[in-house]
Amino acid sequence: MELMLILGVLRRRWWLALIPVVVASILVVPGFLNRGPALSGGFTTVIRYSASHPLTSPTEPNNGYQDIWQASEWMVDTLAEWTLSNTFKQEIAQAAAERGLTIEAGALGVAADNENAVGQLFINWPDADQLATIAQVAIDVLQTRSSVYLPQLADQPAAVRVLGTPQIAPAPPPLVDRFGPFLRIGLGLLAGIGLAFLAEYLDPTLRRREQVEALGLPIIASIPRH
Repeated sequence: MELMLILGVLRRRWWLALIPVVVASILVVPGFLNRGPALSGGFTTVIRYSASHPLTSPTEPNNGYQDIWQASEWMVDTLAEWTLSNTFKQEIAQAAAERGLTIEAGALGVAADNENAVGQLFINWPDADQLATIAQVAIDVLQTRSSVYLPQLADQPAAVRVLGTPQIAPAPPPLVDRFGPFLRIGLGLLAGIGLAFLAEYLDPTLRRREQVEALGLPIIASIPRH
């Protein structure tokens, strides 16, 4: 019975429930359709690399190759952890400043991953041209500055080789940007439903037999709907 009453209210006042939805759509949809990459997720690039400890002595004949690959995996793991630190971002900002590009280290979006002996460095930035410079700077920092922060390298930078040229691509927008318009329209729908029930509550019109009986008024006769 309660469900039928709710459906009756929505059937009578559907236009009132749609007003906030229409207003929210007018405000949200044009900006959602016209936004560019820089207004959504900016740009991203991926630097794939392999790395190893500088070899200063001949490898052992029995297990030398195994040691080399295992050491390479450990080095990639260590470099991946370093790239997530503030010192790596500060090195990038300082090296970029030397090339005439001023950036805030804290504004850099950096993520890292690795699979076996191949590391991946993800960098996000709002400007595509600046990101190309940042990517090259990040490669230089990886190849020349690791020994400053990793004492096990004994003042020799890790041997880092980049696997391919980093490509600049539009980054997917954050979840808030992707689903934000739909959430606003949904909130508009909820507001519209609340507005419809508020109007029903304030409406003094009697539409059901139960409403008349609740007032203590006698019912003399009723006219069937059909």
